[in-house]
Amino acid sequence: MTTTDDSLAADIDATCRLTGEFTLRSGQVSDTYFDKYLFEADPLLLARVAREMIQLVPHDTDLLGGLEMGGIPLATSVSGITGTPALFVRKEAKTYGTAKLAEGPSYDGRRVTLIEDVITTGGAVRDATRALREGGAIVEVVVCAIDRSPEGENPLADVGLEVRAVLTRADLDAVARG
Repeated sequence: MTTTDDSLAADIDATCRLTGEFTLRSGQVSDTYFDKYLFEADPLLLARVAREMIQLVPHDTDLLGGLEMGGIPLATSVSGITGTPALFVRKEAKTYGTAKLAEGPSYDGRRVTLIEDVITTGGAVRDATRALREGGAIVEVVVCAIDRSPEGENPLADVGLEVRAVLTRADLDAVARG
């Protein structure tokens, strides 16, 4: 476990773990779902996760790229604590108004650390990484609250992205077992 908050895994697990049959964004079916909105809606738990994320953000980060929708409260919280500006990254560019992919400061030529809530296969992060890079951003790291990908695998290696997680599925499973 990478967290310095000894009870964070237990508190996240108790707050967010749902059991049943769930279809994930990736299309995979799982008997466990981590409803990240349950911890993101709790200001004290959100602040604890944000404090742990700060320790994982590279020191040379120019912008924190919060992915729509779950990464946005996390990026905003980390930004508020560190003073690093946030960028709000859409799943796809708007087709109206400014037609932007990302709201906030210009990211061309800047180091963007992506902020995400839960990663399983990394589909949304992969899409955002490619789109931001096409716009000139330097994207090398994603920091997530929960990495539920198989242990020891980097689901984003194909796009050269390092995944840094506050908690993993193994961490949450360990506290669930007691």
